[in-house]
This record gives sequence, C-alpha cells and structure tokens, in this order.
Amino acid sequence: MENLLEKESVKRVNDFIKQFDPSLEVTVLSKTARTAKDAAAALNCEVGAIVKSLVLRANNGFLLCLVAGDKRCSLNKLKKLIEKKDVCLADAEQVKSQTGFSIGGVAPVAHLNKLKVLIDNSLGRYKDVFAAAGHPSCIFKISYSQLLKITNGSEEAISE
Repeated sequence: MENLLEKESVKRVNDFIKQFDPSLEVTVLSKTARTAKDAAAALNCEVGAIVKSLVLRANNGFLLCLVAGDKRCSLNKLKKLIEKKDVCLADAEQVKSQTGFSIGGVAPVAHLNKLKVLIDNSLGRYKDVFAAAGHPSCIFKISYSQLLKITNGSEEAISE
C-alpha cells in the first residue's frame, strides 16, 4: 500500500499545518473518512466534531464553507450573508482546480487558490475538531480556535 503521507496533496496540508503549529500532525486512518459519518466512526468521536470542507460557487467566484459533520450548509443563509443570488456546490472538477484536492479529502487549508473561508459557528461546540488532510483517509486534529486562525476564516451561522 502506498504511503499516503507521501502524496503531494497530503504533504501540502502537512507542511501548511506544521508551519502554523509544529504540534499539529496528519493522521492516516485505517478506514476511509470520505464522509463525516465514516470519519467519526474511524475516530470514535461525534459526527459534529468532523469538519466538512465544502467548496461553493458564488456567481463567478468560489468560497469554502467549513460545516460541522452533523449539520448542512444552508444555501439561503449563505446567499443572504455574501449577498449573491447564484450559489451552489462546486462540481468535482471545480473543487480540484480551486483547492488541488479531490472531494472527500478537501482540507480547510493549503488550497491552490486563495479562497474566502466561512466557518459555521456550530463547530464551536467542540474544543477540538477533525478535518480532512488532502486524502479521504487522512485527517488532522485541531482546536476550534486554531481552525479560525489557520484558515483566516470568518465565523458565521451558515448551517441548518
């Protein structure tokens, strides 16, 4: 089996989080964490502590929404917040071209393009959260307060 920590997308995340805080590290799970439910089962934690990284297309731009695993991103709340009418989930190709990651492994950091990041305030229920690290079987654990800082994201009520 190939060493997932050697994958370019995973290395990019690992380098990024290490620069921010040397104690942060990417963990390779024995099971896939493609969905929040899978990740929670593999980590033995609540589904809500899993960070879903959702790339959305708003008019002609893209943004990243980080939402708790037990919530859904509310497009209506988002449209009001960013004052755009045409908001939808980006397709797999757009996600890859914007972030450099495939769906299921989109990290909240180390994207190819600079994306505006909105962080759902429901994640704040948890001291520590788990986010994808560039591959569906790779994650990293980070405190909620560090997540706000490392992503330079704004905390908003964007879930339902």
